[in-house]
Amino acid sequence: MAKKKFVLRLEEEKMKAVEKWAADEFRSTNGQLEWIISKALKEAGRWKEKGNESSDNKSQTS
Repeated sequence: MAKKKFVLRLEEEKMKAVEKWAADEFRSTNGQLEWIISKALKEAGRWKEKGNESSDNKSQTS
């Protein structure tokens, strides 16, 4: 999967909190942000795993 670069501006204290969280979980800051975004998208029902799409389609057509 190709990744797209973008600039993100955060308050300094928020960035420090993300960096500490990432270090606590042995992730890079970028990896932690990707994990946070992925989790939020899934919880909001805005992201489906690629493997689940085919099973969802099968249940809708049956």
